[in-house]
Amino acid sequence: MAHTPTAVAEELTPEQRQSVLRTLKSPRLLKTEILAGLVVALALIPEAIAFSIIAGVDPRYGLFASFTMAVSIAFLGGRPAMISAATAATALVIAPLVASHGIEYLIATVILAGVFQVLLAVLGVAKLMRFIPRSVMVGFVNALAILIFTSQFPDLIGVPWLVYPMVAVGLVIIYLLPRITAVVPAPLIAIALLTVLAVVFALNVPTVGDKGELPESIPELFIPDVPFTMETLQIIAPYALGMAAVGLLESLMTAKLVDDVTDTRSDKVRESWGQGAANIITGFFGGMGGCAMVGQTMINVKASGARTRVSTFMAGIFILILAVSLGDIVALMPMAALVAVMIFVSVATFDWHSIKPSTLKMMPKSETSVMLVTVIATVWTHNLAIGVGLGVLTAMVLFARRVAHLATVERRIEQHFGEEMVKYEVSGELFFASSNDLYTQFNYAEDPDHVVIDMHNSHVWDASTVASLDAITEKYSKYGKRVEISGLNTASAALHERMAGNLGAGH
Repeated sequence: MAHTPTAVAEELTPEQRQSVLRTLKSPRLLKTEILAGLVVALALIPEAIAFSIIAGVDPRYGLFASFTMAVSIAFLGGRPAMISAATAATALVIAPLVASHGIEYLIATVILAGVFQVLLAVLGVAKLMRFIPRSVMVGFVNALAILIFTSQFPDLIGVPWLVYPMVAVGLVIIYLLPRITAVVPAPLIAIALLTVLAVVFALNVPTVGDKGELPESIPELFIPDVPFTMETLQIIAPYALGMAAVGLLESLMTAKLVDDVTDTRSDKVRESWGQGAANIITGFFGGMGGCAMVGQTMINVKASGARTRVSTFMAGIFILILAVSLGDIVALMPMAALVAVMIFVSVATFDWHSIKPSTLKMMPKSETSVMLVTVIATVWTHNLAIGVGLGVLTAMVLFARRVAHLATVERRIEQHFGEEMVKYEVSGELFFASSNDLYTQFNYAEDPDHVVIDMHNSHVWDASTVASLDAITEKYSKYGKRVEISGLNTASAALHERMAGNLGAGH
């Protein structure tokens, strides 16, 4: 019995849905990927223009960056269906440099940032993702959803009243159309219908053309005209490093988010150096650089159902075609249509389960605190890197405080060959947080002359613990008492033997 394309698509595993070859052989899957790329491109153009304005450059630098980043990462990236383009995060980093030194230094910075990203990938920066707790990830997602929503305010405040019913109509189409048919992505239908309404009835509403002029030519090879000196490197290196770090963090966090949404795995190392290579290519074609875009990626993956590199590639191609060849038509699109799409994306992105009363009641307070810190810091600073960094730092501090109380000391007086002795049994993981107060848990003056510290239920992790044991031994010696440390496991004994007595005075 022959399978229909729909049936075949339903039988595919998440990993098979990522196959470019399968997609090219299936008209239904290919149509989904191409239309998803079109929806992303339509939503990206006004954002790329807006990010160019933030960076202080002409709109074409943002649009060219979006084209070259998307096309490059479609081949080089490690996460299929993820969208990379010009972003607000990188625009904010480079804006001061543009203001002080101009576009030539900007392009040099983009290229150097790409080089830094490749080097960071080689050094294994992607492996650091394992140290980002789930609560930080949830906070990142929720903060991102809030930022996507609030970023629509400029297009909703102080605008003609017709904007509001148009946004409402767009949302109704996006939410209800999938219940009737999924042949064409609902966001694309909403954009097309609202554009036709605005043109036919000559509605006086803000359009994409109001954001800035679109380019009239394709990008060309661009070699930055800057002196190749140490002085130039000193100027651009701090900005390049900041751009590289922010770009990699946002890209890897987005990749992890898409992994969860699609129930598949991605190659984070490949994604890291792929982002670097894409920025290098973007710089040499006169783009302002960028990284993965969470909002556009969610449009691609959640709203449009894309799963392969085809959608990413087509998004880049459509950006170029729409911006250069069909710029006059694209300029007519009402911003209300794109606002409706982005509001849908923000609602779909937010993890509503994380704020349900039942979830909050069940979740440890430390986990909820970490999530809130991540959300508040990200929304307050409008910087995902700062929010995630503070979230991870908060998680580390709370974890250290929690485990600091896991180390226990029990005291027993025993008789050993007729001699009275005291045995202290130390249990738990001993490191800087848990061993700092170890020194205070011994009765130095009252204890008998023979003191045994039994460590068989503990593990020594760092120099702080060795220093604490040294301080305890030295304190007892001042009272003329002998200390015996026993029960150390192999690793702890090796560390103690190597460092004991060599850490200086004090405790």
